[in-house]
Amino acid sequence: MDGTSKSAGPLSGVVFALGEKAIFKAGDRVRVSTRSPIGHYRVPTYLRGKIGSVEKAIEPAGIDNEEEGYGRNAGSKRHYYRVAFRMSEIWPDYAGSERDGLHIEVFETWLERAER
Repeated sequence: MDGTSKSAGPLSGVVFALGEKAIFKAGDRVRVSTRSPIGHYRVPTYLRGKIGSVEKAIEPAGIDNEEEGYGRNAGSKRHYYRVAFRMSEIWPDYAGSERDGLHIEVFETWLERAER
């Protein structure tokens, strides 16, 4: 080598492992899944089916505690997201300020993209 070669920079075509890269970003609108599995799950029932806005992806990715509790996880990781909900989205008859809201971390498997 003559010492004049340039750094290759980031590798192109890198494929990330499932869960390694956050699938939502700040500002994304998301809906909490409405499924009703048997057992203890970490998403409050009153949030299921509700639409919120992602504030941030929590890094690093974490183990799915729900699956881990039933011995089904095998160490796979995904992201938690801090999601903001307007109180009027959660409780349609809410009489407080429009600025009132709930901020909660929700695991990736419970979230789906919501239409704008």
